[in-house]
Amino acid sequence: MNTDIPVIYTAVSDPVEAGLANEDGTPVGNITGTSDALAVDAQLKMIREVLPEAKTIGIIYTTSEANSISTIAEYKALAGNYGFEIVDSGVTAMSEVALAAADIASKVDCITNLTDNTVVSALQTVLDEAGKAGIPVFGSEVEQVKAGCVASMGLEYIELGKQTGKMAARVLKGEAEASELNFEVISEPSLYVNFAAAEKINLELPENYKTDA
Repeated sequence: MNTDIPVIYTAVSDPVEAGLANEDGTPVGNITGTSDALAVDAQLKMIREVLPEAKTIGIIYTTSEANSISTIAEYKALAGNYGFEIVDSGVTAMSEVALAAADIASKVDCITNLTDNTVVSALQTVLDEAGKAGIPVFGSEVEQVKAGCVASMGLEYIELGKQTGKMAARVLKGEAEASELNFEVISEPSLYVNFAAAEKINLELPENYKTDA
């Protein structure tokens, strides 16, 4: 991106796939920002703590969202480390989410949600179908947990926005050029828990979650 005007982006799940950064994280031009890439390894570890006997995790995603496709690939690459198998179901529109959720809920021990725009817009539908099957849904950020997901090792977009603002301030103050700053991610994901959602499906959460969340 060739421009004299610096560009600072925020919440781009995969800046490399989006053509905004190189593989090593360096900018492709006078542009930088923050990524809301999910902490997949931390999420899998958390799910294993909550569901020690679980074997399968379901993921619903939009086939046209590159960020979802790359995140599922990461889930599949890491799932075996925690003894999980990933079962995914692709949709092309929000109208397909209900059927996909009902189908996948009958095949897995739990569902984990991405920051997939289409699926997030139909999150209540996913929660309803999972509830019928008596399985938990794990979120990818705090608002999804507030909406009814059991837990998440995720991010809070307010904090991501603050981090983006700090990067923009550095550029505006002349402390650095946007072209000199690698994109950034939230370094430490936070644990968010919805105890009411867990109680609804008779899921007992680890004791330490009461103090860590």
